[in-house]
Parts: sequence; structure tokens; C-alpha cells
Amino acid sequence: MRTVENHQSVEKSFSPAIILILAAACGLIVANLYYAQPLIGPISEDLGLSSGAAGLIVTLAQIGYGLGLLFLVPLGDIVENRKLVVILLVLAAIALALGGGIHNASLFLLASMLIGMSSVAAQVLVPYAAHLSPEATRGRNVGNVMSGLLLGIMLARPVSSLVAEYMGWRAVYYLSAAAILLLALVLLRALPVRKPSTSTRYSELMGSMLHLLKSTPILQRRALYHACVFGTFSLFWTTVPLYLTGPAFHFSQQEVALFALVGVSGALAAPFAGRLADRGWIRPGTGIALVLVLASMALPLIDQSGSTFALILLLVAAIVLDMGVSANLVLSQRTIFSLGDEIRSRLNGLFMAIFFAGGAIGSALGGWAYAAGGWNAALWIGIILPTLALVYYLTEKRS
Repeated sequence: MRTVENHQSVEKSFSPAIILILAAACGLIVANLYYAQPLIGPISEDLGLSSGAAGLIVTLAQIGYGLGLLFLVPLGDIVENRKLVVILLVLAAIALALGGGIHNASLFLLASMLIGMSSVAAQVLVPYAAHLSPEATRGRNVGNVMSGLLLGIMLARPVSSLVAEYMGWRAVYYLSAAAILLLALVLLRALPVRKPSTSTRYSELMGSMLHLLKSTPILQRRALYHACVFGTFSLFWTTVPLYLTGPAFHFSQQEVALFALVGVSGALAAPFAGRLADRGWIRPGTGIALVLVLASMALPLIDQSGSTFALILLLVAAIVLDMGVSANLVLSQRTIFSLGDEIRSRLNGLFMAIFFAGGAIGSALGGWAYAAGGWNAALWIGIILPTLALVYYLTEKRS
């Protein structure tokens, strides 16, 4: 009876405005993982970090995020969701404020890890949005929320570059801390209560994670698809700034930021993918998304002369890549969220952890390939990853 009443009260509280708030919240939260990427130079110089240790600023934030996905996001299946999100956001605001004020390198790296860990609040909100949505529009609503998240990922780098240029890198952390604290207050007032019906203990919850991964073929398949495409996404956005600022184009940091802003338009594919999913076209939509990612990596191979045409090809590649990645993400989440209300947070935590691992591998491979063989080598690795996903996709049975 409690489950039915809870479901009815949540559905009653559902509105398009809530989905808009969730989309904005996810974008604002996940951006915390990416603000530091273009600021590694000034941060490491200010804190006295060596060039070898500078990469830890981003790496430890990603490790913290991965730990949060595995150990904090599953709490969404047993803890009242709004309360969990607000607690995580308050912790994130504290960690960001500390990151802006710390002058010790080791403590700053610890703060980076805590920022990553608390930023998983975004991944509590995504299954929460699925829970709020009626079945008929669940894909569209999840797509809208994921658009916000993807925009946060893509806008974080140019925004932090511009803020740091005029106000210093510490201002990025202080402003984000204030924004996250304000967001916590907004969500506390705006979101309806969603108390899970499951009364599982935390130890049992954690124990069920490996079983869910082993016994859910759809999760395995969708996670591997997206690990490949997100690996390509991370590879591209790790190496393309190096290529653009190199001898081919001689871009400034501001021009690289404008290039990234143009690529943001690809995130608009997410709501469209959600509508495809609601109509039952998940399988063909997935094939199209994987082909788009593959094509995006092949386009820059046509012309690498540094000409205007080569730059246009690169811009189109960035947009097509972001379209394919955002579409595949929404299709994947729509699929796994259909497996059951009571396990959504755990499934989302596993799915995100696996594909973020793919992203980390893609970044590492991209950096290595670019150093060893230049832009061409990075592109070919970017082609191999979605090709592997496509080959695996062809083994998927029609349903």
C-alpha cells in the first residue's frame, strides 16, 4: 500500500518544470568534474605541483566520482532521494570552497577527490527523474535531463577558462561552491519526496551489486556500448585542444573554448533519442548512434591541411560525435531504467562506473597516441573503439 501511495504522490508532483530543474541541476553538478581540466597549468604552478603530478588534479576527481558511483549512488535505492541529494550537494559545496582556499598541494588533491565523490548527486537525480516520469514519456524526460548533464560537461571547460582569465582559477571554485549551495536550497524546496520502498541494509545493497552485474545482460551490453563511445568522446576532447593549438591551426585558448561551445549543439540529440526510445526504436537508434560516433572520427581524416575546409570538417566531427554519444547515453539509460524501480540507482551506478572507466581509458590512449604518432594515430584509435561496439551490437538479438 505504501508503495502505491508513494508512487501516486510522486506522479502527482510531476511537472515539466521539475524536469527542467533536474536538467539544470545535473549540468551544474557534473560540471564540477571538468572545471579543472583547462586550469591544470595555473593550479599546478600556484600550488607547486610538478608536471608529472599535475594530472592528478583531474585523475583524483575522476577516481572520487567512480567511488561515489559504486558506493553512494546505490543509496538512492534505500534512502529518501531528495535528502540524499541535498546532503551530497552540501558536501560538494564545502569541498569546492576548500579547494578554492587551500594552498597545500596534497590537501588540494584530497579536495579534488571529495569534489568528484560528492558530485555523484547528479547520478542520483537521473533515476529519480525516471521514477517521476510516466512510462509513456520516460525516455523523453530522461533525455531532457541528460541534455542538461551533457551541456554541463561540455560547457564546464570554456566557462572555467573564461572565469579564470578574468578572476583567477580560485574564483572558479568559489563561484561553483556558492552555486551548488544555492542549488541545494532550490532542490530542497522544489523536489517531491521520493522514499524507496526497499528496506535493504547497506551491506546487503553492496553485496547485490556484483550479482546485478552478472545477472543483467542488458546492463552488460549497454555499459560496454557506452564505454566504447565515451572512450572515443574522451579521446577526442583530450587531444583536439592539442591539435588546434599546434602548428596546424595555431588556436588560442579562447578560440579552443569557442570551438568547444560549437560542439555543445550535439547534446540536443538527447531529447530526440528519448522520443525514439519511447516509441520502441531503441535498437535501430543505437545502431545510428554508434555509426555517428564512428563517422565523426573518420571525417577529420579527409583533410588535415590546416585549411578552412579542414576546420569545418573538425567542427562537424565534434557536433556529430556529441550527437552520437548523447543519443546512445539516453537510449542506454532508458533501457536499463525499464528493468525495475527498486534497483534503478544500483543499475545506474554500475552503468556509469563502467562507462566512465571507458572514458578514462580513452583519455589515456588519446594522450599516448598523440604523443607517439600525432593526431592521425589518435583518430585511428578513436575509430577502433566504436567499431568494436558496432561489432558487438550486431550480435544483439532483436526483441
